[in-house]
Amino acid sequence: MMTSQRPTSGKAGSLTACAAALALMSLALGGCSTSIADLPFEAPSDAPERSHDGSSYPAVHDIPAPRDQVAMDHAEQARIEKELIDARDRQAHAAQNSDRR
Repeated sequence: MMTSQRPTSGKAGSLTACAAALALMSLALGGCSTSIADLPFEAPSDAPERSHDGSSYPAVHDIPAPRDQVAMDHAEQARIEKELIDARDRQAHAAQNSDRR
């Protein structure tokens, strides 16, 4: 006995692919439409109140005032680097000693 099988048409496959692509695109665009923080869930009682001013952006072009003094001179930087290197060496030595036990 032979069973008859229908050949799948190319239209059905492409229609399924288009429907899947459309569903994925709608989910992706829906994710962009709202912020999780704006969803109507109950916030914890100790949470600070959120401002609802959506038009305010951080001031990225505001330049801070120049410093009155240099952040760190070369001697101070060399001293701090030496302290950090000494601390790193002490920790490495302590780790080697603890591994031997």
